[in-house]
Amino acid sequence: MTYHELLNELAACHGVATTYMSSTGEEVPVTEATKIKTLHALGVDVEANETSISDALVRFYDRQASRPLPPCVVAVCGYEYVFHVHVHDGEDVRIWIELEDGTHIEPLEQRENWNPPRVVDGQAWGEASFVAPPTLPLGWHRIHMISGSIESSCQLIVTPQRLSTADKYVDNPATGVMAQLYSVRSEDSWGMGDFHDLGELAEIVAKTAGADYLLVNPMHAAQPFPPIEDSPYLPTTRRFHNPLYLRVEDIPEFEQLDKELVAEIGELSAPLKGLSTDPIERSPIYEAKLQVLRELYAMPHSDERREAFKTYVEREGKGLRDFARWCAERELEAGLLPAHAIEPDTEELGEFYMWLQFLCDEQLAAAQERALAAGMSIGIMADLAVGVHPGGADAENLASVLAPAASVGAPADNYNQQGQDWSQPPWHPEKLAEDAYRPWRDLVRTMVRHAGGIRVDHVLGLFRLFWIPRGETPLDGTYVRYSHEALVGILALEAERAGAVVIGEDLGTFEPWVQDVLSERGILGTSLLWFEGSPQGDGPRRQEEYRSLALASIGSHDLPPCAGCLDGEHIRLREELGILARPAKVEEEEDLEWQNEVLDRVAEAGCFEGTALAGTEFEGLARDERGDTTDLLIGMHRFVAGTASALTCTLLVDMVGDRRAQNQPGTTNDLYPNWCVPLCDAEGKPLYISQLPKLKLYQQVAEAAKR
Repeated sequence: MTYHELLNELAACHGVATTYMSSTGEEVPVTEATKIKTLHALGVDVEANETSISDALVRFYDRQASRPLPPCVVAVCGYEYVFHVHVHDGEDVRIWIELEDGTHIEPLEQRENWNPPRVVDGQAWGEASFVAPPTLPLGWHRIHMISGSIESSCQLIVTPQRLSTADKYVDNPATGVMAQLYSVRSEDSWGMGDFHDLGELAEIVAKTAGADYLLVNPMHAAQPFPPIEDSPYLPTTRRFHNPLYLRVEDIPEFEQLDKELVAEIGELSAPLKGLSTDPIERSPIYEAKLQVLRELYAMPHSDERREAFKTYVEREGKGLRDFARWCAERELEAGLLPAHAIEPDTEELGEFYMWLQFLCDEQLAAAQERALAAGMSIGIMADLAVGVHPGGADAENLASVLAPAASVGAPADNYNQQGQDWSQPPWHPEKLAEDAYRPWRDLVRTMVRHAGGIRVDHVLGLFRLFWIPRGETPLDGTYVRYSHEALVGILALEAERAGAVVIGEDLGTFEPWVQDVLSERGILGTSLLWFEGSPQGDGPRRQEEYRSLALASIGSHDLPPCAGCLDGEHIRLREELGILARPAKVEEEEDLEWQNEVLDRVAEAGCFEGTALAGTEFEGLARDERGDTTDLLIGMHRFVAGTASALTCTLLVDMVGDRRAQNQPGTTNDLYPNWCVPLCDAEGKPLYISQLPKLKLYQQVAEAAKR
């Protein structure tokens, strides 16, 4: 074999792509340097020469042939699964399954295996094949084996054939609302939306817009104290929640405060309350809340509250303790204590951070209860970010299953023409399997505990992620493959057990079979009106061509609101920020042509009937010749509501006529106030949640979006 053939074989062994398809369908070759650096990021000891690569291949195959059991086995309920064991050649083996309820299943059926023995360090290893039967129940079981002096066991995870939670919405479609929680405020919130506002907003959109769910931005924890990260998609941990969203007045201990202290807290929060169009500043809000939270934590707690806290800590286990310890260590390192204060030890301070998570859990549960009580069938829909901050808690506590020498991102496409580097360390596919995917399971379990649904950002990352070696650009990255059977299967298992709907954000560059896999497992895809092309290849997707097992909407948080897109804001903003790779005139012409094709599809479906735009042909019209924005919004939301998609989603910003993007990919906050934009109406006036039902545009869009 040639050097390049050997390198490609080694890359394939570790799931590293040697080519990939661009967003335009062109094959992109991966450079030799990228292959080597990506293998290094995976911990493969190899240099760029034929001897080193050959030695690395031998080590890989030796390791596979001499491990008694796989790292773990992930099977599908109703289907048999054949797995391989390795023993000293000629030795007998006893093998059995222990179910999670303690039941043993033995013997297992053995299948013929004619693979020859392989000699590793002078010892011949043989391979035998056994069958995990199709009758195994869902759950987390174990496979055990004994052969001579060898004893081994591994996790056996049986996942559902299909997540059943979305099936009822295929027959009876539902609609919901998407909002950025931090941007929506009430008269009592401290300058940004909180968990109480979450419940109130869910109640309002359920009763006034017929919403069956409220999808919000990720509420993962950021830094334990100010300054904190603005982006909800760059958390310090994905498993635990951000205490910034706590409504301190809803904490039971708050009721025990004397009038003087309550008045002091009122003075502390007063400057933060009220409405402003200024970007939301999280750090001063959190600093104020932390002062009160520390006071409440120091108060005597009732026996009932102490017992509830103890139960929560026991349930969350080591993951919570590790996270709280990390938070405590960061605080002690920062030296935040007042002068002459007695420094608490890590364990004592860690308990405070565990208590904050206990409060978040309580208030999230209350928000979900309020949503369901208002008539929602799903309730709160949580959003799961694709990764974590490279300097955060998960990066340290889960370091054994991450690859910190690489960063997750995305290759170049038409909207982000330089590619994207999200700076997040990816899962290490082999180490995650060695840990039986427990960190992934624990994360999903926590996410769906108080949510009726979960949106998985960049769900394609359960199949492959675009790795960028640290220090390189997205143009020097490549894809690394993951076991989607395991990651998707475990997601389906935990969601099925929790009764939660799962939506996968399947936008971007992917292989067509990926959507088929997600659909077969009962996971909804994502369809955006602006991006959907007809499967017939002749322009935008027609109303009847939309997938049934999908969540359909007009746009997303990475685009300006619909009114802004119609006005060309997404092009003007990128031109102002200097992140367009092509002339603005070319972008404008292509965008306007596509938008008019989309609007003609909306017109073909009769969705402008009853408005001043009935009978309009949009081809060739300028942006300012297309009629009233309200009529355009009504027609487009009618169009989405009339698709076959099981779920549709209306962006809250579109219901109030806001025009500003919440996020501009490819920029930092010194260029644009990403994730800090408060909710405003069409005139740019900030809004309280309580004002929403009174807005005429809100009423009109809500009516148009009903199903």
